[in-house]
Amino acid sequence: MAQKKELSQARTYIKSKKNYDKAEQLMTGLLKDSANHSNKRIYQVWLEAVKGLYDQANERMYLKQRQDTAAFFALTLRMFTVAETLDSIEMKPDKKGRIRQEYRQKHASMLSTYRPNLFNAGSFFIRKNNWKEAYKYLEAYMDCAQQPLFETYNYASTDNRMPEAAYWATYSAYKQHDIEKTLMHQQQAQADTAHRDFALQFIAEAYRWKGDQANYIATLERGFSLYPLFNYFFPRLADAYMEQKQNEKALALADAALAICDSCELFLFAKSSALLRMERWEESVKYSEQLIHRNDSMAEPYFNAGTAFINMAEQTDPTKEKKLQKTYYQKARTYMEYYRLLMPEEKRKWAPVLYRIYLNLNLGKQFDEIDKLLKNL
Repeated sequence: MAQKKELSQARTYIKSKKNYDKAEQLMTGLLKDSANHSNKRIYQVWLEAVKGLYDQANERMYLKQRQDTAAFFALTLRMFTVAETLDSIEMKPDKKGRIRQEYRQKHASMLSTYRPNLFNAGSFFIRKNNWKEAYKYLEAYMDCAQQPLFETYNYASTDNRMPEAAYWATYSAYKQHDIEKTLMHQQQAQADTAHRDFALQFIAEAYRWKGDQANYIATLERGFSLYPLFNYFFPRLADAYMEQKQNEKALALADAALAICDSCELFLFAKSSALLRMERWEESVKYSEQLIHRNDSMAEPYFNAGTAFINMAEQTDPTKEKKLQKTYYQKARTYMEYYRLLMPEEKRKWAPVLYRIYLNLNLGKQFDEIDKLLKNL
């Protein structure tokens, strides 16, 4: 009797188009009793109450009256939550095994017109840097494609905004540093061609956070193949190959990049570095010098060239080619001293190399200075 009384009172509130909030409170109060959790009438009245609140808020916004935008979007989401819960109750067979879908068609038709507001809510919260709320609404927008309530709409294939929603959901999850959610919609997010480069970046980062090196590298490789000039993929892929001592792959990557942009400094430096690690000293120097010719204020090519020459010197037999060895050390000195000039704070990098150079060139004054510096590091 109490349940009937509250349902009747709630319907009175709704019919009068007043006190929709009180009607909602009555229904949520009834649902605190687990015995009422399968009562379709309660959910239907609850939905009507929330829709009344939504319509009032929508009217205030239309008339440019004061209305909390976040509260308006919360009402939108609540309608979907209530309707989807009611639909799941309707899908349960009764004692005779019958399934009666009294509300599905009506609710699906009504909510399909409101569904764009879930996307709009996601966009609104992204602009507010509220990533958690943004993700919630975008997830709800996409989840409609999985809900039996909307099966006749076939959103997965008919809604061309699904990839964009997946991208922004991925972005929102990435901003929260949430690995699972960043990876959840990765296939759909990559279908958004306008943002696929950034989607791949976020996916790669999630795999890196996860410690999944295989998928991290695979994502970088895909990103580089599609967007070779995008500034994220190439350097990280080159670094990954170097860390795994896959020098041949690093060199092939640099060559592939240079085939697209033969004047790009990053690609030239990567080739110089790969050749250096492969002990192809003269070739490494060649590309370092090309870089220095293009940009003489870029420090790392000097270090690569200096390192290559000192390695060449140390591989030279002093009993047979003493003059050549000295020439290599002198060239190494020139490059490494210029690197020191450009990068004075990188003492741990250039000081040990200059120590070896000055020692082998018998430069006592310079050697003493570096020796003292190393002892104080």
